[in-house]
Amino acid sequence: MPSYKLTYFDIDGGRAEPIRIAFHAAGIAFEDNRISFAEFGEMRSTTRFNSVPVLEIDGAQVTQSNALSRYIGKMAGLYPDDDLQALYCDEVLGALEDLSNRIGRTFGLPEAELKPAREELVDGWMSTFLRGLDQLLIRGGGRYFADSQLTIADLRAFVQTRSLCSGILDYVPTDIVQRVSPGLFDHMERVNGDRRVVAYYRDRR
Repeated sequence: MPSYKLTYFDIDGGRAEPIRIAFHAAGIAFEDNRISFAEFGEMRSTTRFNSVPVLEIDGAQVTQSNALSRYIGKMAGLYPDDDLQALYCDEVLGALEDLSNRIGRTFGLPEAELKPAREELVDGWMSTFLRGLDQLLIRGGGRYFADSQLTIADLRAFVQTRSLCSGILDYVPTDIVQRVSPGLFDHMERVNGDRRVVAYYRDRR
């Protein structure tokens, strides 16, 4: 069995969280290397694309969160075997990456610029993506995005919607998911109650 070391920020969320949950669901031991933002600043130049997450497999670096999610998701039975269902899963992962990038552009803005930037995002792209994701969920049958069961796409959506509802993002209303995409809000609660997700957060305590 290869050795795995996953490096990401010391937060319960973000791009690495679906990978952590998938590792746990698969029963695969890995080093959960959680770093501070200051530590990332010091090590940034040692990563291939100056970013995290980074997964080391027997010491060799691999990057790109969606690729890592698919890789571990396959081991955990959280990625479809059917090509069309895999495509549906990948579409969700790509849309969520686009949304994350839109949100990421607002980080570090001065306070005077942050409020209007976030309000514009909420009324524009964020609502567009939430409505689009709701449509993808309906296409999947209303409960999951693909394969009629939990996949890595559901985990990525769960992490993103939970963040939007948490109040951690200033000037993003905590009811935006429930208001704009009620099906996606119900999906968040459904995934939150999945035994594998429950077990992961229970063991995190």
